[in-house]
Amino acid sequence: MPHLQFEINRSLKDDDKISFAEQVRQLFSEVMDTGTDHISISIREFATHNLSIGRVKDPEKGVAVVNADIRVGRTMEQRRTLTLGFMQLIQQKWCIPKEQMYVTLTEHKGEDFHLLERYLASWQEGEDPLAD
Repeated sequence: MPHLQFEINRSLKDDDKISFAEQVRQLFSEVMDTGTDHISISIREFATHNLSIGRVKDPEKGVAVVNADIRVGRTMEQRRTLTLGFMQLIQQKWCIPKEQMYVTLTEHKGEDFHLLERYLASWQEGEDPLAD
């Protein structure tokens, strides 16, 4: 169950967060070759100077930090495509320069992800982890 965490240094509208989360789910599903029902997303808002990256000189233009906990097994190409896709969606939705974003991916065994009815298996191409 990937947990995709987005931290942004501005106030965001609920409608924008809802549409962004759906775009993120679709992107993750397509790039990572999996279903969508197990994807969890957190969006956290911070004041302008409560989120920083060392290279950012103008935080008023926006800062975004993304942490993604994913299952092990994806290729570097998939991970890079996902990372750049996150950046593209953030830039499109909130006009934050890509140079002012930072993405970290952390990989876990499938059995580290738990839902009520089960834990997830290791990732397999074309899977839907919640299908019976």
